[in-house]
Amino acid sequence: TELRSICKPFIESLGGRVRLIFSGAAPIYKNVLEFYTKIVGCKVMEIYGQTECSGPCTFVLLDSDYTGNVGSPIPCCVVKLASVPEMGYFSKNSEGEVCIKGPGIFKGYLKDPKKTAEALDGDGWLHTGDIGMWLPNGALKIIDRKKNILKLSLGVYVAPEKIECIYALSPFISQIFVHGDSLKSFLVAIVVPEKETILPWCKEHSMRGDSWTDICKDPSVRQLIFEDMTRMGKEARLLSFEQVKDIHLHPTVLTYEGGFLTPTSKLKRDVWKKHFTKEIEALINSIQEHSE
Repeated sequence: TELRSICKPFIESLGGRVRLIFSGAAPIYKNVLEFYTKIVGCKVMEIYGQTECSGPCTFVLLDSDYTGNVGSPIPCCVVKLASVPEMGYFSKNSEGEVCIKGPGIFKGYLKDPKKTAEALDGDGWLHTGDIGMWLPNGALKIIDRKKNILKLSLGVYVAPEKIECIYALSPFISQIFVHGDSLKSFLVAIVVPEKETILPWCKEHSMRGDSWTDICKDPSVRQLIFEDMTRMGKEARLLSFEQVKDIHLHPTVLTYEGGFLTPTSKLKRDVWKKHFTKEIEALINSIQEHSE
């Protein structure tokens, strides 16, 4: 096809013998999945799992046409959904926290019994922190996050990691940390802009800055990123209180070596919160001043 001809260099860079592609670690949009299927000419299968499970626990069947879910449990795993009343998810409604059991489940975190007890219950079930629902065809769909949930002053619960995953798909964002607390009714975020997309945009709009740091301080760049985040949030059907109300742009990518990420590249939330205390307070004060 014409599309495959256009993408021939990319296909050849994969070696030309790819027959199956697995996608994991984060949700993949249906149009992205279909795009890769067309240009590479092979099935793209979405899988779900964690390091604590020794890899995948569910995968979409090869002959399945379903998208938007992570498939069915593999033979060596048993999956159940546990009720999470505080978030309105109940197992009787085929919704709840995804719990996994089987020979591939880890025994615990090295020299960290407290964290181990938080992940593994007395019956050996691994509590993933993900909220799932069973579909009529027996497939599992991940719909929310339980870990790191926080309660706003409105009395509603939000899952910052879920929100971050949505915003992180913006081409203008390299990293994002969403923050909220129980004394406030809104969310704010620290954003590390994506230099490879921001710089061409600045050039196209005849913007000049003495440095990358200056560009990240430019109000028009902030507005560009904030509007794109708002757009993506609406497309993902975030509720109003889940949409970030203001952002601070930080010019430097924060790394594992710097202590900001775990070995699996997840945010160390307490570290981010402590490091950006002043910036977060400034965002909160600005929102409150404009709302008075």
